[in-house]
Amino acid sequence: MTGPHWIIVPVVLPLMAGAALLLLERSRAALAARLSLAATAAHLLVSIGLAAQAADGGVRAYLLGNWSAPFGIALALDRLSALLLVLTGVIALATVAYAVAGAAKTRVDRLGPHFHALFHFQLMGLSGAFLTADLFNLFVFFEVLLIASYGLLLHGAGSARLRAAIHYVSFNLTGSALFLIAVASLYGVTGTLNMADLAQRVAQLPPDSAALARSAGLLLLVVFCVKAALLPLYFWLPATYGAATGPVAALFAIMTKVGVYAVARMYTLVFGAEGGPAADLAQPWLPVLGLGTIALAAVGALAARSMRGLVGYLVIASAGTLLLAIGLGSRDTLAAALFYLVNSTLVVAVLYLLADRIGEQRGEHGDVLAPGPFGAERNLLGAAYFVAAIAVCGLPPLAGFLGKSLLLAAARDTGYAVWVWTVVLVSGLAIIISLVRAGSRVFWKPYQPPAPAAAIATSPVQLMAFGWLFAALLVNAAAAGPLASFTGAAAQQLLERRPYIDAVLGAKPVPAAMPIRQILGGKPAKDKP
Repeated sequence: MTGPHWIIVPVVLPLMAGAALLLLERSRAALAARLSLAATAAHLLVSIGLAAQAADGGVRAYLLGNWSAPFGIALALDRLSALLLVLTGVIALATVAYAVAGAAKTRVDRLGPHFHALFHFQLMGLSGAFLTADLFNLFVFFEVLLIASYGLLLHGAGSARLRAAIHYVSFNLTGSALFLIAVASLYGVTGTLNMADLAQRVAQLPPDSAALARSAGLLLLVVFCVKAALLPLYFWLPATYGAATGPVAALFAIMTKVGVYAVARMYTLVFGAEGGPAADLAQPWLPVLGLGTIALAAVGALAARSMRGLVGYLVIASAGTLLLAIGLGSRDTLAAALFYLVNSTLVVAVLYLLADRIGEQRGEHGDVLAPGPFGAERNLLGAAYFVAAIAVCGLPPLAGFLGKSLLLAAARDTGYAVWVWTVVLVSGLAIIISLVRAGSRVFWKPYQPPAPAAAIATSPVQLMAFGWLFAALLVNAAAAGPLASFTGAAAQQLLERRPYIDAVLGAKPVPAAMPIRQILGGKPAKDKP
């Protein structure tokens, strides 16, 4: 894959697909489903091609409108953004396949209008957030993916989804308002919102402006922690994700990682060690909040009453682990965080789809963690749950074990070593207990009478969606060495600001491919004396 324009494709492709699907979904539903699948697969292929480009260690900038940064909007591709694009594509392909599978009356994409259009608009927002090199456009892409997620959360209707949506929308609208205030404050003291330009200007601020920049940086940290579900701003997540349909909740697994990505990007590039008066702005806060988040998420997992609620607290524990590792600030802890991110996101998506299948099999008992009737797929779903539980709690031989091991090893050289080892290991034990208890209650204990014959069976396409995600988990474990090398290089690239700054600010506009004025019959304007 060559040529500069490929960087914009992960944003433009879902935008165009979503616009086309708005026209097709009502009149030609079957064609819309096929187009949605094809566009999602194409997005994944492009993301893999971009990851292959980024593997050489270079940072590639793309100037929208052909205006030089910082005056125009820029996108930037490096190892971290490429990794998250591929992870988004893998999960998106599985969730859209799951959504279009099954009988017409039970298909998730037909529970309400515009599922596929909203799905692709969210895919556009996710891709744009990972690629943008401009803080204001990060806000724009945040809003795109959030607006799409509001519609996806309500997809299928129901009072539980409406209540969750009200809380979710209210919380995120408040976060968006704070985001705008922080952006405006930074622009007021620096005169720019290009991330590379901000990195240079914040480091050179005089003392009277530095205080406002630090305040804006801390306000941004609050906003990103809302998106990432960090203590004390995570209470909205279990109910919100638990109310969504299975494939929507699985897609939301990557949405939480946008906040984690924003913290990693901004607090290494702009507010990192070379940030001058705003250096290491997040370091005093992230380790403490991350440890607290992990501990309370483990307590929440022990107290969960449904499979979806349990998975919601696992998402929170994952976010706390990631932000703890980022907050510790070393190259090795960052590398451990990025390695852990892949496994944890994949397995959470698997668990949300499993919770959906369990609910379909058990009828009115749903996914409540209590004995209940079960359809003919008890053994199949039980085996899938067993593998997913091993992956999510960090036991060998899957990659979650290596991710936590890398974090514990890297934490030995920090001032939080005792706290990190204690909290991570004790919370890990609590999560293992919660997963064992949930599995024994749902799959092991007998229940009379048996399940009704009308239990909804898993379709072959849904099995393929599960197989795709499980294959990704196994590949993640089998290729742990190369992946660890890639994430280590990505962490090093995050900490080295200069290549990113030079690539974005040094990108040159492309000369016109043809003389437009001569084609239109005009002549080049002469300089006036």
